[in-house]
Amino acid sequence: MEILSSRVMIHPRDPERSVTFYRDVLGLAVHREFPGGIVFFTGNGLLELSGTGDGRIGLDLGLWFQVRDLTATAAELRSRGVEVLREARREPWGLDEMWIADPDGVRIVLVEVPAGHPLRADTRPPAIS
Repeated sequence: MEILSSRVMIHPRDPERSVTFYRDVLGLAVHREFPGGIVFFTGNGLLELSGTGDGRIGLDLGLWFQVRDLTATAAELRSRGVEVLREARREPWGLDEMWIADPDGVRIVLVEVPAGHPLRADTRPPAIS
C-alpha cells in the first residue's frame, strides 16, 4: 500500500463553533474550503496512535501540536478564553506538554521540544567528503 496523503478527520457536533475554535482561537491557516467542510494546515500533519480509549467521543482521539514556546502559547490561548485542562510539565519522555480541548472535547496536546531532546538531534549519517 502506498500512502500519498493523509489527514485527521473530526466530525464536530457544531461545525461553526469548531471552525471558529480551530481558525480563530488556535489560529490554524485554512488549506481549502468546500461545501460542508474546511481543511486546516497543522504543520506536517502526523497521526499518533497511543494509549487505550474508553469509547467516549473526544477521549479516543487526540491531536498533537508542536509549538515553539509553550509558555507563550499558554498565555495566548488563555487570553482567548481557552481552558487549560492540564498545566505544562516535563513528561518522562522529555517533552514539555500542556493539554487543552476543542469544543467537542477532543484533547489537544501542545508540545515544546526542549533543547537537547533527541527529536532535535540530526540523525542523518555524516556527509561523505
